[in-house]
Amino acid sequence: MTYKLGLTGSIGMGKSTTARMFRDMGFPVWDADEAVHRLYASGGAAVAPIAAMFPTALDNGGIDRKALKLALANDPEAIERLEAVVHPLVAKDRENFLQKHSDSPLAVLDIPLLFEKGSEWQFDGVAVVSTDADTQRNRVLSRPGMTEKHFEMIHARQMPDAEKRARADWIIPTDTLESARAAVERICNEIVTDA
Repeated sequence: MTYKLGLTGSIGMGKSTTARMFRDMGFPVWDADEAVHRLYASGGAAVAPIAAMFPTALDNGGIDRKALKLALANDPEAIERLEAVVHPLVAKDRENFLQKHSDSPLAVLDIPLLFEKGSEWQFDGVAVVSTDADTQRNRVLSRPGMTEKHFEMIHARQMPDAEKRARADWIIPTDTLESARAAVERICNEIVTDA
């Protein structure tokens, strides 16, 4: 039976780098953001229903995320309608991934808003990536096009890091690549040895 590990953490905490470490150890990783990108791309399952609700978001056979964001800004209730379409499709994508990798002792599911959406119950365990606030801020503000205001807006929507850490089964410190890799190796060894 595959151990389903939820991987989460706030923006700039090093989740993508950590997810790659699990992949490098040979374990399959599902990425919620990548799933949404696939669903929004030309031919993706979310394109037709979203285009029906937000025609201005359709561009070259896919969903233009910037145009969609503008459409959502003009209609406060629209986000619920969008989520009603997208969430079941994302869940189906995740289920297909788990079926495909049912022979793996461990599958990692990279979900940015895992705690915020109350979905931790769907996993056998949860690992949280974490670093100090200054490192987080510096990482995020070094991203192309990121502003202090945009960072604060994203940060405000996310559960505080201390609360995520308190709710986690494992904490992966990402201050250095070495500390993160050591934590990932320890988690994999614990899960696979106990399986």
